[in-house]
Amino acid sequence: MLNKMKGYRVERKVKLDFIKHGWKVVRAGGSLGEYDLIAFKAGRCIFMQIKSTRKGRFYYYGYMDSKYAGFPFKLVVDFGRGSVRILNPSHTVSPSDGEDLQKYLETHS
Repeated sequence: MLNKMKGYRVERKVKLDFIKHGWKVVRAGGSLGEYDLIAFKAGRCIFMQIKSTRKGRFYYYGYMDSKYAGFPFKLVVDFGRGSVRILNPSHTVSPSDGEDLQKYLETHS
């Protein structure tokens, strides 16, 4: 139950970050599919799988394509201490991989 609550908190945090930058965001019910959030803005759509860890490396075993239904599919990993990374899916993710979520939102909004 704690992992589910932690996951929900991270999803909510990412959702609010996107909303602050003008995106509309929908959470997948129960988050049992390939993605947790879908963000929409100005004809664009991004599917996202949201994960979190306190470790220096995250091992991802989920959906690995960079597109889902023809739209971008991103992995978002919260490493804690303000380090949230967004990237194309990868089996191994470190806090230096991909792009900082806030910088991503500033350049893609």
